[in-house]
Parts: sequence; structure tokens; C-alpha cells
Amino acid sequence: MLALPEGLLVSWYGDDFTGSAATMEVLEFAGLPSVLFLKQPTDEQLARFPDVRGLGVASTARAHSPEWMDEHLPAEFEFIKSTGAPICHYKICSTLDSSPSSGSVGRAIDIAKPIMQSPWIPCQVAAPVMRRYQAFGNLFAAAGSDVYRLDRHPVMARHPVTPMAEADVARHLAEQTRAQFGLMDVENLQQGAEEHLQQLIHGGAEVVSCDAMSQQDIETLGRLYWDNAPLFAVGSQGIEYSLVAYWREQGWIPATDRNHSAGPVEQMLAVSGSVSPVTALQIQWAAENGFELIELDASRAALDDRHLEAEVKQAALDALSRGLDPLIYSARGPDDPAVTRMRETLERQQISMDLANSRIGAALGRVLADLIHTTGIRRAVISGGDTSGYVSRELDLYAFTALAPTIPGASLLEAHSDNPKLAGLQLALKGGQMGSPDYFGWIKRGAGAVN
Repeated sequence: MLALPEGLLVSWYGDDFTGSAATMEVLEFAGLPSVLFLKQPTDEQLARFPDVRGLGVASTARAHSPEWMDEHLPAEFEFIKSTGAPICHYKICSTLDSSPSSGSVGRAIDIAKPIMQSPWIPCQVAAPVMRRYQAFGNLFAAAGSDVYRLDRHPVMARHPVTPMAEADVARHLAEQTRAQFGLMDVENLQQGAEEHLQQLIHGGAEVVSCDAMSQQDIETLGRLYWDNAPLFAVGSQGIEYSLVAYWREQGWIPATDRNHSAGPVEQMLAVSGSVSPVTALQIQWAAENGFELIELDASRAALDDRHLEAEVKQAALDALSRGLDPLIYSARGPDDPAVTRMRETLERQQISMDLANSRIGAALGRVLADLIHTTGIRRAVISGGDTSGYVSRELDLYAFTALAPTIPGASLLEAHSDNPKLAGLQLALKGGQMGSPDYFGWIKRGAGAVN
């Protein structure tokens, strides 16, 4: 093959909104126009993006049960397959957020297998550029300046929903699916990767867990994926990083990423539903640098208290009138007393955590939407992977395209909407564990790859 074929190259269905957007970013900034829809697009919406090379659909699957997946995923996988893209991808988190009862990656694999009919399914969670590594089947992730095996990671080992007790990807997913796993380890990647792959397939492997430690590793993986297309893959945006690396090595796409800023704005809005310690540091930085912190009482929001939203909106308007940037948050890290109060409320009222999170996210979304309509502000940040999904769905949007990069997976996006007040809105969707302490200020300055 002397060049990439015309048309779509990759289609994906993401299990959360920030990760779905991260996949789009990898392709877009590599010079491959891409679009992310917030639900299955209509024919009319598809027609508005005739020249894209990547097309995705975002969801909140990571926050849902296997039963929810049984109901919703078949139609989504049928759509992704119908796009005709050589690579179809179920996008999951680079820290493997999943369990048998919540966001089950294994259940998604079981649902996809008869639909996709892929001769093998690569599972690549690692993305070295993001400091997510896999060696001999075990996943590692950075936290601060250090890298930890995932079952010893200071955040993932104590995750409130999907605590990670097993770092071996295949062993972790074996609790969620009966699919047979094989391993493409770093030694296989260095020599005889294609031969080893065929041995795995002939030996009955349905899913192949893929190591990745270096740029050379992801180039090799990209070649394996592309040379064996059409293919269904499961993994993080590491899948797209691998494809891009191989396509670049072949000279089919530009050698470097597009890197520019969208420029500064006078004021912006931010909402956060994350309990991550990383987000807590970002909130603290914001408080010290011109942002007005406004707490959205998570306990009241979980009870669907609409009076709370009016109070928070008014506080935000007051902050804007004083020249400050409102940052509306539900917690400042896992040790915030607000987290304990909410858990006690849920237990007392017999409300599930899933329902509570959806109500909190929806409340943040309604407040943000009201503020955008009232003030005309054109830039905002949504912090938290699940939160981004719930909030975005309250904003009457149907798609995103990538506008300006930041760290991998948290760029500034342009929103597409039939509502003229929302069309062209600039949004950054940031996972709770992502970003430097000054992330909110960085977005206000217009992003761009160099912080």
C-alpha cells in the first residue's frame, strides 16, 4: 500500500466522553479530520462532516451495569461497523476502569464478538506518550513523577467504583468475560510479532493483550493492526497512537502534530464533578488565580434539589459581575467531607451511586447551560470523565471537533449544535486524573500543546 485509502479510517464507540474525545484528538492533531458525536448521528448530521477520516460516538457506558450494556451496545456496535472503517474500536480508559458490575469491558467484548466478526481482537490499554505502560501483561500508570503498577497505584488502587486489585490486563478482564486471551509481550514485539500473532490465533486466542513500552512498540502494533484490517479493537487511545505512529513511519501523514492556541478569553466557566486528588490540586490552583470557587452540594444534588441549582447559578453570576471566573465543584478530592456526607445521604435515602452521579452531573449541566445562555460566555471546562458525559448531554449539542491541544486527552473542543447560542462553544472535557495544576488557567489562555 502506497497511501492511505480514501474515506473513514477509524470509527469508535467510547465508554466515557473524555476518552472518546481523546481518541478524536489523536487523529485530528495528526492531520486526519475527525468528529465525535454525542449519540448516534442522523443522516443529516453525518452529511455535515463529509471528509472526516475518524468518526466516534461518545457514551457513559463506563458508569453502567452489564444489563445496561446488553440493552444498548448491540445497536451501537452495529452502527460503528456500518461506517465501513477498516478499524473499529471500543474505547476504554487507559487505567482500565472496569469491574464485573460497572463498565465491564469483558461484557462489551462478549457483545461485540458476534457483531464484529473480527478474527482477533487486540486489547491495547497502554499509551506510552500518556505514561501508561504495559510490560509482560501488566499495566503501569504514572501518578505525579512516579510510575506504579496499577494494583499499587495511589489513585486506581483506591478508586471508589472500580478499585484495581489486579494489574495483569488479561487476569483483570477474565473476571468479566469467557473470551480466551493471548499475550503479545515486549519481546514478541521486538522480533517476530506477526508470526507470534498467528500462533496465538491458531492456538485459540480471541483477545490479544498487547504490551507497549516505547515508540518502537506502538509502531509495531500499528503495523499489526493495519496489516490485519478490517479489525475490531479494544483499548485506550493507544490504539490510535499506534496507527498514527505506523502511518507516520510510512510517510502517509504529516510527521508532527498540529500545535496552536485558540487564544485567551476574558472570562470562562468551569464545572467539576471529579473527586480525584489531581482535580483537587487544580481546583486549589484556580482558587489562588482569579477563579471563584462555588460548591454544588452533592448531597442535595443527589436528591434532585432544583432550588440548589438556582442558588449556584446566582453565585456564579455574582462572581462574573466581579470579574472572576466561576468554578462550580461537587468535591475537592476524595477526602472532602462532602464525599462522606453524600454517601451517608445515599445510604439513608436508599439511592444508588449511579443515580446520584447522574443527578449531580445533570445538575452541573443545567447550571452550565443556563449560565451560557444568560451570559453568552463562549469557553468552559468540564472536569471528570463521567461528569463530562452527563453535563454535555444537558447542553443541546450533537458533536465535537478538536480545536487546540493540551495534554493528550484533554484538548479544547469546538461544539456543534443546532442552537445558535451553543454552536461554536469552546469546551474542554478533562478526565479527573488528567492535567497539570494550572490546567484551568491553561484553557483560559487558549490551550496549545506547550504549557
